[in-house]
Amino acid sequence: MASEPTTVTITGGGGQIGYALMFRIAAGDLLGPGRPVRLRLLEIPQGMRAAEGAALELQDCAFPLLREVDVTDDPLTAFNGARIAMLVGARPRTAGMERGDLLAANAGIFGPQGRAIGAVADEDVRVVVVGNPANTNALIAAASAAPDIPTDRFTALTRLDHNRAVGQLAEVLGVPAGEIADVIIWGNHSATQFPDVDHAILPDATPVREALAERLGGEAAAAAWLDDTFIPRVAKRGAEIIEVRGSSSVASAANAAIDHVRDEQLGTHNGWTSAAVVSRGEYGVPEGLVCSLPVVSRGDGKGYRVIEGLHLDDRARGRLAASVDELVAERDAVRALGVL
Repeated sequence: MASEPTTVTITGGGGQIGYALMFRIAAGDLLGPGRPVRLRLLEIPQGMRAAEGAALELQDCAFPLLREVDVTDDPLTAFNGARIAMLVGARPRTAGMERGDLLAANAGIFGPQGRAIGAVADEDVRVVVVGNPANTNALIAAASAAPDIPTDRFTALTRLDHNRAVGQLAEVLGVPAGEIADVIIWGNHSATQFPDVDHAILPDATPVREALAERLGGEAAAAAWLDDTFIPRVAKRGAEIIEVRGSSSVASAANAAIDHVRDEQLGTHNGWTSAAVVSRGEYGVPEGLVCSLPVVSRGDGKGYRVIEGLHLDDRARGRLAASVDELVAERDAVRALGVL
């Protein structure tokens, strides 16, 4: 077992997703059974008591891998030496709030956090933004941390959308979720995202679209299910959960964040996955946008790399373009605020 603990910083440490994250991280689900961790929980002053209570519970669990827990409302303390930063806390959209107001409020959160990461985090830090609007919040944080931290160290979470897509396919096909590989989430973590199964396969290399056609009664039926049921249900699954549960996704969001970091750190082992990464122009996405693309990791410390050269038909390109247009509009709105 490594003797030096890895510092993992969670923002919004007193919130529900932070609470769901910290116990699994302390148990070794994030980095494996051989890497001890040091948890730093960042909260706003009003959330400190909740975070301090969670820290007491962590102590009571006596996790062998957990070396220490620090609770703070100071970003410079929270990110000091951080190797992994999970930016969960964000300003949610409330009734009557315009998009520009939401972006401005989150710029006031993710700008200072990005600057703190640039100032005191480990030089090899990896950052995942969970708090919405995740793609643009990641863009803000990355711009604020530059030039001290390369922008490609910043990612945003679309693994939840990816997992939701896989779960829907598994249910319809009657197979375990682990048997479905190479699904893709393109674009923004929003209702414009495009869950794409055109490259997805089963263990015997059967294309998922072919399996869907056999299961649903033909190619036309499969195409109709994908466009009319699957894509909108994946994109709006969060709203569905709020309607049924009475509150937003918690455990599934925390699970997806752990999946995202674990695969980036330890390597992907079942084809590719989806993550919102800083574009270098792949698939015509404007350079510098934080956009969900198909990615893999070798687990070599270099993070995710984009799978290039996949064929997109006109339907797929149109859906990707619509989501990219939304990302461009968000970027331009943030620029108008003087943040970028």
